[in-house]
Amino acid sequence: MRRTVGVCGPWRVASAPTGCGPTFDESKGVERVTLWRSEHDRQDAAPEPVELLVGGTATGVGSWPGTDPREAAATIIGELPVLPHLVELPERGIGADMIGRVSALLVDLLFDSTTRGYRLAPRPTGVSRRARDFMQADLDAIEEAWETAGLAGSGRVVKIQCAGPLTLAAEVELPGGHRILTDSGAVRDLSESLAEGLVRHAAEIRKRLGAEVIIQLDEPQLTTVLEGSLQGPSILNTIRALPEPEALHILDTVINAQSSPVLLHTCASRPPLTTMGRTAAAAISFDASTITTADLDALGEIVDSGKKIALGLTPTEPPAAPVTWRDVAEPAVRLIDRLGFPRTTLATHILVTPACGLATAPMPWARKALAITTDVARSFAEDPDWSPEERR
Repeated sequence: MRRTVGVCGPWRVASAPTGCGPTFDESKGVERVTLWRSEHDRQDAAPEPVELLVGGTATGVGSWPGTDPREAAATIIGELPVLPHLVELPERGIGADMIGRVSALLVDLLFDSTTRGYRLAPRPTGVSRRARDFMQADLDAIEEAWETAGLAGSGRVVKIQCAGPLTLAAEVELPGGHRILTDSGAVRDLSESLAEGLVRHAAEIRKRLGAEVIIQLDEPQLTTVLEGSLQGPSILNTIRALPEPEALHILDTVINAQSSPVLLHTCASRPPLTTMGRTAAAAISFDASTITTADLDALGEIVDSGKKIALGLTPTEPPAAPVTWRDVAEPAVRLIDRLGFPRTTLATHILVTPACGLATAPMPWARKALAITTDVARSFAEDPDWSPEERR
């Protein structure tokens, strides 16, 4: 019998008559989808599965300037053809920012707003309704753009983002005004609710788009949670540092519940790479400019472990002087050289992103940043051995 074949980037996705689809490799904690370069290459041999997180790929961090979800979705799919993402538009206000939009995903937990941010609410609120309305608009927009681009049912990959459990616990308050992080039972309930909500969210994306899904957990507060530098409602209310084993358990509660590969991201000025590398995440992501000599050992261990790295390289604001893709790529090349890995590692282990979200960037630069990011990723995939000196 003839197999049906769909296009998936440079690959072709084959569905066997008995139904072959994504599988989960528990030994590596990543979801795989069966791919072949062509039917001729496949012949009757057993296929070699390919990870959904592929080195030499460009993607965005998540946030985007503006308030129009349809325009944003069309732009992201056009600028990031290999790994587009569900767009976040925080300019829309309460319920659309990184923390507030999670109220649309949590199971049996709701948010309300306060003068300091968000807190748990005992019943549906205007904030929770806004968050759900924004999320539905975002899903409708990407589904429309996906179909317009001819990608419906293609098996292509899309990334979704969500604030992670520790950042949520650090940012969101209990009804009494203290951070969720101060109550271990509330933290457990939050992480379990988030885990279930993300499973449902990813399933809806797969159903709507006919796509494979990568989940990004955003943990900008991870460093402060581990260090105990968060402040309570007053100077008399201190919040203890969370021991690493507890932090790992909370993160892995969410990560291990997913059938999709998870990318753990932080934009912190001092990313806790050792802790991030010890999680069950299939990849980690951070701003490349934050890396110091002290981080090299931890980073080397992460690469050795087989995890992918989504490296934030492209500036989020227009630089004072014009930059080329070679200027942006050079720090990654230097980093791999310092780690002692062959430059082919850029093609096998490194994804490329902007340094952080682009919500505050001028729209022209946001578009230019994605174009540069794509060019850098393409150069890593096609010619990872190029030398920065060639730019002169």
